Amino acid sequence: MKEKVIYQLKDKAIWIVFVALVIAFTIANPRFVNPNNLLTMLRQVSMFGIASIGMTFVILLGDIDLATGSIITFVNIFCAYLMVNMGMGMIPAIIAALIVSTLIGTLNGFMVSTIGIPALIATFATQTAFQGLALILCGGLPINGFTEKFKLIGQGYVGIVPVPVIIMAICFAVGAFILNKTYFGRYFYAVGGNVEAAKLSGIRVGRIKYLVFSLSGFFAGLAGIVMLSRTNSGMSNAGLGYEFDVITCVVLGGVSVNGGYGKISGVVAGTFIIGTLQNGMVLMNINSYVQDIVMGVVLALAVGFDCLQKKRQTS
Repeated sequence: MKEKVIYQLKDKAIWIVFVALVIAFTIANPRFVNPNNLLTMLRQVSMFGIASIGMTFVILLGDIDLATGSIITFVNIFCAYLMVNMGMGMIPAIIAALIVSTLIGTLNGFMVSTIGIPALIATFATQTAFQGLALILCGGLPINGFTEKFKLIGQGYVGIVPVPVIIMAICFAVGAFILNKTYFGRYFYAVGGNVEAAKLSGIRVGRIKYLVFSLSGFFAGLAGIVMLSRTNSGMSNAGLGYEFDVITCVVLGGVSVNGGYGKISGVVAGTFIIGTLQNGMVLMNINSYVQDIVMGVVLALAVGFDCLQKKRQTS
């Protein structure tokens, strides 16, 4: 009962922090609540939000996926290469890029589940390899020259709402549905809570890891497509460092780094907080080096809080 109360307070606290940040930045700079700025902030954070769905599943297992940023980069380059250099249509290129990103995730699942390589090492190896492949594919140069229709994915609007924000909202809804309404969503929690107990109850842990890492690759690939459309240029450093921002969104949102606990609603709040921090600090002309320090401290505090809760439960 006590643990349930603690987690409920934690869920509410993240939204209180978000509101407090909005108020603080509004007082510091009234332009923060300008509708145009808020829509810009949501569009900027949409890539984090989309990629965070897959990362949530991975962290729920008690694992980590450092390949997210490099998958975003590779998809960025691969999709651009297919459309510009190979003359492929927009839809086939997007489908091909998403298939490739999902297969990269499946490769991570194979290394982690079948071979037994720790997720930290396996995904770091993938990160390095596909970052190099992206550079080889584009020769280190940007790829430009997309159709106007493709630009709509990252730059278009439906009414006043940016298309990337709509895609992010759909992804959050899909993520919540998977965790709350499907049997394999429940398996994610079971495996993350206790692997041995999950095995004894008949859950095929290996298959679950394959599925989770494949989903992580898919959502990272989708984020890469949105980014490519938004920037209108395939760049070899597009997803550089994105994995750490995505991990921060997820952990800050209350997903336990030890696995077994977390909600998509918390990840939504964590994503908004990261977007608010980044946007607010830019408006206040805070040095980019200081911004990096702040983001590092936020991640450390989020993980530290989770670890303290875990110690209290086991003591």
